[in-house]
Amino acid sequence: MMADFLRSLTRIWQSGAFAVCLAMGFVQPAAALDTVLFETGDVPERVTDVLRETSLILAAQRDGVSAPQDLVAAARADYGRLVAALYTQGRYSGTVNILIDGREAASIPLFQRLTEVRRIEVRIRPGPVFRFGDAQVRPVAWGSELPTGFARGATAYSPLVGDAVSAVIDGWRNIGHAKANIERQSLRADHLSQTLEVDVSVAPGPRLRFGKLLVEGQSNVHTSRIITIAGLPEGAVFSPDDVEAAAIRLRRTGTFRSVALSEAETVGPNNTLDITAAVVDEKPRRYGVGAEISTLEGLLLSGYWIHRNLLGGAERLRIDGEISGIGGETGGTDYSFGARYERPASIGPDTSVFVTIEAERLDEPDFQSDNLGFGVGAHRIFSDTLEGELAIEVRNARVTDTSGIKDFNLLSLPATLIWDKRDNALNPTSGFYLAGELRPFVGFGTTSSGLRIETDARTYRGFGEENRFVLAGRFQLGSVVGPTVIDSPPDYLFYSGGGGTVRGQSYQSLGVNLGGGIRRGGRSFIGLSSELRTSFTEKLGAVAFADAGYVGSGSFYDGNGDWHGGFGLGLRYNTGIGPIRFDVAAPVGGTGNGLQIYVGIGQSF
Repeated sequence: MMADFLRSLTRIWQSGAFAVCLAMGFVQPAAALDTVLFETGDVPERVTDVLRETSLILAAQRDGVSAPQDLVAAARADYGRLVAALYTQGRYSGTVNILIDGREAASIPLFQRLTEVRRIEVRIRPGPVFRFGDAQVRPVAWGSELPTGFARGATAYSPLVGDAVSAVIDGWRNIGHAKANIERQSLRADHLSQTLEVDVSVAPGPRLRFGKLLVEGQSNVHTSRIITIAGLPEGAVFSPDDVEAAAIRLRRTGTFRSVALSEAETVGPNNTLDITAAVVDEKPRRYGVGAEISTLEGLLLSGYWIHRNLLGGAERLRIDGEISGIGGETGGTDYSFGARYERPASIGPDTSVFVTIEAERLDEPDFQSDNLGFGVGAHRIFSDTLEGELAIEVRNARVTDTSGIKDFNLLSLPATLIWDKRDNALNPTSGFYLAGELRPFVGFGTTSSGLRIETDARTYRGFGEENRFVLAGRFQLGSVVGPTVIDSPPDYLFYSGGGGTVRGQSYQSLGVNLGGGIRRGGRSFIGLSSELRTSFTEKLGAVAFADAGYVGSGSFYDGNGDWHGGFGLGLRYNTGIGPIRFDVAAPVGGTGNGLQIYVGIGQSF
């Protein structure tokens, strides 16, 4: 039977693999291998390519292996490997002969020591292509789909058999039959009719429900918290998706270096199935620093410190600090400090609660502001690509400008939503990113009330071999509804110019002139950016870009505001965790004058 034949091949391969290990003890000087002849007969080029990629003999030749025992070991292992490769191409009557200096490799005694190997001939007669006769894996669960090509008359590629069996077993597992397995199998190659007969019976087993989540490993996170964070629904019908979701929840806390969930070997009382979580803690503390520099904006330094398990429940405390505008020519030096405490799985397994505190001093061209804010909120993970936050914040800002000193006292309810389908956050080549925030705010005392809207949309399209070229586009939109420009908190208003909006223009160079020497940001903003990125090598690339920005005094675009733009070229050096960015930009319109240089880590958007 085919199953016995496959087992025989497995034994052949194993003996060859054993010989490879054994041969390492016989390293000796040897003459170089002169000739390797590799014949596959009259077959399509793709079949030859598969066979050549499979062969250990050809790999040994490429690596310059010359030790006779190593070559003999590779030849003995190649029998099983090449026959299995023929099966993947639907050829079940092929033969493989491997001659070492005229002797069949399989006939060379395992412990015989050769002094040299000069010539190896691999002669493969692939045989005809077989097709499926009866091709059955049963019973099939409702909703399961067998792979395309696993049907009578189709080419009998061997991987399709395994794919079909996996599809059926996975189908049963998806509806709760966690212990579905192969009950009986029959695979028979009929050489007269050149067909492969497949008949596999699957035993679904009972429909199971989740039992308990058991925790293994010496973790500093309380066991009860691990169970809560995982959110495995005890008593619910078993689902592999629920098991994977539980593992993802544990990993995304950042508290664990590794997480592995496994099913119990035996079924528990009342058809329940326990799951074991094996966890290894990550180091509890982490810190990092960053820097960016541009010609006019000066140097920006940032740093953070994180504790991943503050109170034993995988709570995260992150403290951030930033100094910007060092040595810049636009305003003075800005300082900011923030701390965020977040506790996962506080309102269900996918919703965390957080507390934030922020303090900053802004020394901008048009104003100085000392801000203090405090907030509480909830962060929800809807899926691997969609998340959102809802918070309530109180904030005080004391603003000094040409008109004097004014206090802004606000209560706001920011709601954010992020949909991130990028393939790589620091260096995307495909997908898109959408982020939006609605921030209704209520003012106290002389502070006005209103609504702030901000959106950021990015898209990426790679083309060429291995996405050598990438087109990237960005659209930004902002609006403040309610108060006038003069009555709006200055840092709620919008400016354009600088690395985050329009490269080539000075930082916040485009705003709204109110007369009397008073200048503010606008209540409406539009930002447009496009880039063409290319890679010269695995490490080095270049970018051509163009940016444009609009700021107006109205809440929405009405054409009465001003536009400015910029364009330039840049270099990228890929570090593996993100590219180092070096951009040179020139202004188009506006008040820009001369070239601007920007250096940072990660793509500009």
